[in-house]
Amino acid sequence: MPPRRPQSRKLPSAEEISQLVGRIKSDSKPGNANYREQSLKLHGWICAKCGREFERHNLHLLTVHHKDGNHHNNPSNGSNWENLCAYCHDDEHSRLILAEYLNGKR
Repeated sequence: MPPRRPQSRKLPSAEEISQLVGRIKSDSKPGNANYREQSLKLHGWICAKCGREFERHNLHLLTVHHKDGNHHNNPSNGSNWENLCAYCHDDEHSRLILAEYLNGKR
């Protein structure tokens, strides 16, 4: 039996690569380095979606979600952030992917 060929994968477009590189660069800037800490202080150690409360030993599971999807939009009042546990954050982004798929955009 001949060996199976791996399934071909869609390569990211130049625009997608450029956006990813931009996000990596912006996340490494000092101004954006502390938005997680700011969000934790403003919104507390609780998931905005499921209400799970966090303590120091599991705080790494609490992430900051940018409501408008723009990681460059980091107002100091926290209006573009919501703290989501890793599971709710993943669910939030999966919903967007599913919506794009169902609308024929992916």
